[in-house]
Amino acid sequence: MSKESLNLTLKVWRQKGSKDKGKFETYKLKEVSTHASFLEMMDVLNEQLITDNKEPVAFDHDCREGICGMCSMYINGRAHGPQRGTTTCQLHMRHFEDGETITIEPWRAKPFPVLKDLVVDRSAFDEIQRAGGYVSINTGNAPDGNAVPIAKKDADEAFNAAACIGCGACVAACKNASAMLFVSAKVSQFALLPQGQPERKERVGKMVAKMDELGFGNCTNTGACEAECPKGISISNIARMNREYLGAMLGPGN
Repeated sequence: MSKESLNLTLKVWRQKGSKDKGKFETYKLKEVSTHASFLEMMDVLNEQLITDNKEPVAFDHDCREGICGMCSMYINGRAHGPQRGTTTCQLHMRHFEDGETITIEPWRAKPFPVLKDLVVDRSAFDEIQRAGGYVSINTGNAPDGNAVPIAKKDADEAFNAAACIGCGACVAACKNASAMLFVSAKVSQFALLPQGQPERKERVGKMVAKMDELGFGNCTNTGACEAECPKGISISNIARMNREYLGAMLGPGN
């Protein structure tokens, strides 16, 4: 075997449905290219399973460019794997060792029930955004980019918050399955900009209430969410959301 390839043992979580009991199954892969992405390695595994007349492993994927946030896998005890600031689809096999055993699981959180194998239902995030994560004012035609003055610091922070792809790694990494980093990023991207001001207080109240209703846990300030976020969303957004929420609860003028 050349240095360009790896022999691997994969321990993959298999589960037929949300009401079924799952278990790990072990597979062997030989001569996996170190240039392959993690999802390409999973494709090779599925081709092998199909050849052996076995059911392939179900996993989420779409863009495979680190944009859509669908490639939610828990790899060797870390959301998206060992490479910081990297989605599963952008993780490459050169970051693993020949002969290594790789354990692959779905996100583990009550609000993210397993649908099949490594696929989880993350529609809870959609419900939170629908609860208030939008701007409903009629803006008419698109205004000129320089028509609304915005401080560079605010624009940069709003842009950084908007980089959240909603993958759910923050929830998977948190011991309480908290969605605070995700919700705070969505609150921040609107609260920092003039367009988001009219519904600022109403928005944060509705989104936090929906997050609690869906069963996400509380934040314990361990910072695991920020450490595992593939887009590096800062926990400073959580502090901002807490201020926004307190102001909303205290009423007008706060």
